[in-house]
Amino acid sequence: MSTDWRETCRPSTRKLIQLYSALLHNAHLRGFIDGEIYQGKAKYACVPGFNCYSCPGAVGACPLGALQNALAATGHRAGWYIMGILLLFGTVLGRTICGWLCPLGLIQELMHKVPTFKIKKSRVTRLLSYLKYVFLAYFVVAIPLWYGLKHDMPMPGFCKYICPAGTLEGAVGLLSNPGNSDLFGMLGVFFTRKFVILIIIGLACIFCYRSFCRFICPLGAIYGLFNRFCLVGVKVDTAKCNGCGNCVRHCGMDVKHVGDHECIHCAGCMDVCPQKAISLKAGTVTLKAPSDTFNEEEQKKRKKTGHTAWGIALAVLCFALVWFNFLDPAILKAKEPEAPGAEPAAVQSAEEIPVGFEAGQQLEDFTIDCFDGSTFTLSEKRGKVTFINLWATYCTPCVKELPYFDAFYREHRDDIAVLAVHSSVVTDDPEAYLADKGYEIPFAMDTEDDKLWGIVNGSSTLPQTIVLDRDGVVIYNRKGAVTPEALEALYQQASSGSQTSSGDQSSSGGQLTPENPSSSGAADCRFLLFF
Repeated sequence: MSTDWRETCRPSTRKLIQLYSALLHNAHLRGFIDGEIYQGKAKYACVPGFNCYSCPGAVGACPLGALQNALAATGHRAGWYIMGILLLFGTVLGRTICGWLCPLGLIQELMHKVPTFKIKKSRVTRLLSYLKYVFLAYFVVAIPLWYGLKHDMPMPGFCKYICPAGTLEGAVGLLSNPGNSDLFGMLGVFFTRKFVILIIIGLACIFCYRSFCRFICPLGAIYGLFNRFCLVGVKVDTAKCNGCGNCVRHCGMDVKHVGDHECIHCAGCMDVCPQKAISLKAGTVTLKAPSDTFNEEEQKKRKKTGHTAWGIALAVLCFALVWFNFLDPAILKAKEPEAPGAEPAAVQSAEEIPVGFEAGQQLEDFTIDCFDGSTFTLSEKRGKVTFINLWATYCTPCVKELPYFDAFYREHRDDIAVLAVHSSVVTDDPEAYLADKGYEIPFAMDTEDDKLWGIVNGSSTLPQTIVLDRDGVVIYNRKGAVTPEALEALYQQASSGSQTSSGDQSSSGGQLTPENPSSSGAADCRFLLFF
């Protein structure tokens, strides 16, 4: 009886591969503990499946997000990398990625196991399956292109307005960590809308098999275009097939025939084919076929090959877990102690003000090279109100607020100092991006040699603004976009010598409240970073 139970309840090979892929996509497990996304060099590479870049565990970039970012940057550079990687994934795997490797596909299938009535496929669902091409054309292509070419601004339409992976893996994944409790103040109507969309899609997946994949997913729409000629996928032996249609009737997707653009190559049809005419192949190599297709000797050989493949796969997974959690240079840099002889943060200044990045503390001195060849030394700015802005070209609210800082600097140039520092994560050349903007504020890049990001407690949430009074004491250090009115209020406050806690969102009658990041898209910059 116990043997029967194991045979009935043990996961299938496909489920094991799906679980393996989900763990490999999100091998940075310490991100769930630290509440920070991984920002190592591996993030420059796209993973094949639909997995949010800003999931705390994600070790790679989402190809759909990368595509939108590339389209938005069309006026500055061609997106050869993402076009090439999508072409590679498509021609080799097609929608096999959806059926075997996509973490979001696994989540949908698990949700569909909730015992309720199920909506069966019909002509209506088949018609609705074409909606994903509408989402692809409008949200993934048209919106990024329009904002990129017309407004020179990154706008990942699908990720910003719809993507359930971004909401679940990125937003909820980060907000569930107690260390990110300060991010709740950044949420508003925009996040509420996306959360409602997530709930609706989740409920749809319970009642209707893989609803997101079938009706919405633009990435699946792209991979579906390659299904007819992809290397890996289910193949039908036409000599054996009698056209009974059993495969189509038992398929949960809206396929018209095995291997069409809706097929996710899960090979479920193989088990219901009475003629044993269906198999999963990689070119001429058979990966999965009905058990009675092979003789006893071939079955033993395939079993041995399978054990070897699983052994290699597990070794790769173990290495990935160790690397992305302990050995990666990005991890080691975050954990490295202060250099010998460096002034510890607890050391007090002559005025008995502790050194640190929180309101009421004196910011540690630093020197950084600017794009124009000059250097910015913080101690030389004493006597002026200093604004430090952390930004990135891929961050829509960052790009939107840069003119505010430049206009404010032009108005008060004799009494303030401004420094805009680009994140070390680069998708466009910041200098090339700024070349024709005419900004007068100094710009710099946070590199591996610079310590500025650590000095100001910078994070992956952008933009972030730090304001110092004339004595170099922090009066404001918050994530989120600011308005011209907020900059003026901060200037007046710094000039008067009052302080605002870094955790306090408003002061002086609400004048220092930043522009609502949720409605402007600022919250997305934590949850959406693209390559």
